[in-house]
Amino acid sequence: MKGRMDTDLGEVIINPDVIATYAGGVAVECFGIVGMAGLNLKDGVIKVLRRDFLRRGINVTINQNRISLDFHVIMAYGVSIQAVVENLISNVRYKLEEFTGMELERIRVYVEGVRVID
Repeated sequence: MKGRMDTDLGEVIINPDVIATYAGGVAVECFGIVGMAGLNLKDGVIKVLRRDFLRRGINVTINQNRISLDFHVIMAYGVSIQAVVENLISNVRYKLEEFTGMELERIRVYVEGVRVID
């Protein structure tokens, strides 16, 4: 479902792919996030997605102009998972609500892997 807003100038429709791409860009800027995880269903292999494919690591659900997000992330080795997730949720909530004008109902973060950063 697409996000819809009525304004004085008309109706604005936001595609979920736009929301996913923006949220993915915000997520990879957070300290401790190495990247978004892509799961190869055929092989069951998890890989870090390139910046062009960030939206594939995020599931977006829009229900009555309220957004729910599921992030599949790969984190840096040695960081506090709780601290990184709290930072991710806070940053994404603030920036996405400012970007879309819509409320974020829920953000779930699935840590799919850990990588050592050089």
